[in-house]
Amino acid sequence: MLQIEHISKQYTTGDLTQTALKEVSLNLRDNEFVAILGPSGSGKTTLLNIIGGLDRYDSGDLIINGISTKEYEDRDWDSYRNHTIGFVFQSYNLIPHQTVLANVELALTISGISKSERRKRAAQALDEVGLGDQLHKKPNQMSGGQMQRVARALVNNPDILLADEPTGALDTETSVQIMELLKGVAKDRLVVMVTHNPELAETYATRIVKLRDGKIISDSAPFELDTTSLNAPKYQNMGKSSMSFRTSLSLSFNNLRTKKTRTLLTAFAGSIGIIGIALILALSNGVNIYITDIQKSTMTAYPISIQEESIDMTSMLGSVTPHNTDKLNHALDGVYSNGESVEKASQAATSIVENNLTAFKKYLDDPDSEISQYVGENGIVYSYDTKFSVYTYDSDDVLLNTDGSTLSEGKQAAKSAMGDMTHVSEAMGNSSKTTENFEELIPGSGEAMISTAITDSYDVLYGAWPSSYDELVLILDENNEISTETLYELGILPSSAYDKLMEKIADGKKVKLETESWSYEDICKQDFYLLPACDTYEKNENGTFDSISEDKAELKSRLQDAVKLKITGIIRPKEDAASASLSAPLGYTKALTDYLIDYTDDSAVVKAQKKNKKVNVLSGMTFDPGDDDNKVADAKTYLENLGVSEKAKLAKEILQSVYSNDPARASQMMAMGEEELASALDSYLQNPEDDVLLSIYDNYISSGSYDDNLSTFGVVSLDAPSAINIYTDSFEDKDAVSGCIESYNQSVKKADQITYTDYAELLMSSVTTIINIISYVLIAFVAVSLLVSSIMIGIITYISVLERTKEIGILRAIGASKRNITQVFNAETFIVGLCSGGIGIAISLLLLIPGNAAIHALTDTTDVNAALPAVSAIILIVLSVLLTLIGGFIPSKNAAKKDPVAALRTE
Repeated sequence: MLQIEHISKQYTTGDLTQTALKEVSLNLRDNEFVAILGPSGSGKTTLLNIIGGLDRYDSGDLIINGISTKEYEDRDWDSYRNHTIGFVFQSYNLIPHQTVLANVELALTISGISKSERRKRAAQALDEVGLGDQLHKKPNQMSGGQMQRVARALVNNPDILLADEPTGALDTETSVQIMELLKGVAKDRLVVMVTHNPELAETYATRIVKLRDGKIISDSAPFELDTTSLNAPKYQNMGKSSMSFRTSLSLSFNNLRTKKTRTLLTAFAGSIGIIGIALILALSNGVNIYITDIQKSTMTAYPISIQEESIDMTSMLGSVTPHNTDKLNHALDGVYSNGESVEKASQAATSIVENNLTAFKKYLDDPDSEISQYVGENGIVYSYDTKFSVYTYDSDDVLLNTDGSTLSEGKQAAKSAMGDMTHVSEAMGNSSKTTENFEELIPGSGEAMISTAITDSYDVLYGAWPSSYDELVLILDENNEISTETLYELGILPSSAYDKLMEKIADGKKVKLETESWSYEDICKQDFYLLPACDTYEKNENGTFDSISEDKAELKSRLQDAVKLKITGIIRPKEDAASASLSAPLGYTKALTDYLIDYTDDSAVVKAQKKNKKVNVLSGMTFDPGDDDNKVADAKTYLENLGVSEKAKLAKEILQSVYSNDPARASQMMAMGEEELASALDSYLQNPEDDVLLSIYDNYISSGSYDDNLSTFGVVSLDAPSAINIYTDSFEDKDAVSGCIESYNQSVKKADQITYTDYAELLMSSVTTIINIISYVLIAFVAVSLLVSSIMIGIITYISVLERTKEIGILRAIGASKRNITQVFNAETFIVGLCSGGIGIAISLLLLIPGNAAIHALTDTTDVNAALPAVSAIILIVLSVLLTLIGGFIPSKNAAKKDPVAALRTE
């Protein structure tokens, strides 16, 4: 039962107010066919729209089965239309891009009916009106009568069916069919029809209500109610009404599918911004990968280096002040002293600091230390002072020490002949350290013997990289050259030629060296023999150990059992290699360092010394005698164990001291041979006094220390590296490591603080600036692209709203809420955004093929490759969707605000 109580409705347009209904009251039965007649402007359509909940009354009340609608809000009216009202429109009002079945199903979908159930009910309803074979046709494929018979209005079993001029656009025969259909429906429900045709009304309607000027002027079968027996009207929602996002997607997808060309063009237009961003990101990614690789290689060449002893450059630079006459502390009226040079020398001396690397290594080895997260792929490299000599034979079969000491006699002769001129020493090279011609290659991560930072920076010209501890690699410069001095030291050039060269220099002759060459195969035939420091000591009959480093015959004998080192590969820096940092001509692996450490620990001299930590195994004396009696006893033991040469040497030292005031006598005594000097010392010490022995001990005998001896033998403590190089993969990580070291310094005593050298500091600022500039440019590009895309999508969505205005009215008529309308257009922008993103990514990937070819041609390198990461591609598609949703937000909201009555009238 429907009660209309004193309903009034006015429309205001500017200053004009028009009254559509004036205090209209009407009671309608649950099952009757009511025809509302009246001239245009009488208010009949307004009354129909108010009954259908499409329009709102200004005053009065609309009561449905005892439920008052006076306090209804939008969601209540949506539920009311969906569950209670059905519409049959003059212009059919079918959604053109949906099938007949989908049109009929739509009301059930909004009601939340399951897919199988709503499809079954819709098909049944269509079959009842003779359209069972037309389920999958579109409305434009059907006749007017067929469209009018589409039973969307009945499929949801509405209590009230409203028909607005249902036969206005039909011929007579079809009109009769529709009227018969409505008459049949009116048997079990209320049908209210607005018509201009009084003949149809008289023939089929059971009740005729006439309106004029917004008032009821006649009612053929009024329905009077006994209000005393009725309960007071109450507020109640009439059921759930909601449209799923899937339904919204389906509506929008079908709509877009009817406009394939425009949709694709729209998606392509929207993808232009995505393409631009994708290409920028791809190029940025390629450049970042390239920069990362360069950073890794650069940081390999420029680690944070910490030595046992280092110079505090910051302190030194801070002490240097420029000459400034404004700050003179004296007048310019005489001669004054300037102690600046002495102060600088003092500053240089005091700037040498010792680093406690043992304590710092504990910090580095702690996995929980903050510095560990910034260490790069090459990790932390600890260097140890392993002591060894490497010998070789030149082409004349002359034994050479590769440290250059074998060639020093010729060098000294040249210097002497030219008055000990310093530039000769500089020109020919000074005496080398033991391992100056040998350098440990940076170890790789895991079990890799050599870091990729090295292998990626050098070309292997011949052979292969070392794979064992006894293999070497020869390192050439970019011109395939090695210095002549080094070739002599390594025995590749004969030492006899070197002696002749020194003679020419001594005679003041001009020397011009011809360029010589060797094949790779010939160079690799050169053998080297490694002799650890511990093997230069031999146990004597007294149980102590003697050095054999000066005994060439014994050295040759030892070399027969020495480790033979072979050159297995020859390398050269790659062109434009950023980290070709090897400086020595021969490189060995960490495996050789590990071998030397283990071998030395297992040697006889080291074992003997570790067995008796209080006695020096070289002299038999205790390291710390304690009192004079022990010193005398140690002096006797020492003297008894001396050989002839050692006694002669000691005798000379004593004679120089005794006859320091009588040079002639000292010269006469020093002219004696070794045996005479040794005999003289024996005579002098036949029955020596304790004071004499004590004096000899204090002045000429050094017992040394246990640690000094182990160091001399080549023993290395793994807890006490001689140098630490910390490698990072980027400048940012390098800065973080520097910060961690500063934090470490604040947490330890001043004596344990670390002074380090940061070789990459000057490079860092320029590279960082470049990276920042690139980032700012990319951000600017992205911002412009986003703005353009958002504006364009907003315009496109607004056009779509205009095109689908009638569809908005239809959806609202069957119970769709404002939020549902917004959802429909959001679904459309979602689909467009998804297509735009997908098209943009696909086109970008295709463009990268010729793009990379162009980059390689322009940069003349294949190191830079633009590549779009999968994560970035997904993010861009999501961004495209978000942009379209944002761009379509305002038009979607405007669509939801449209008046459903006005929307239904839109053509």
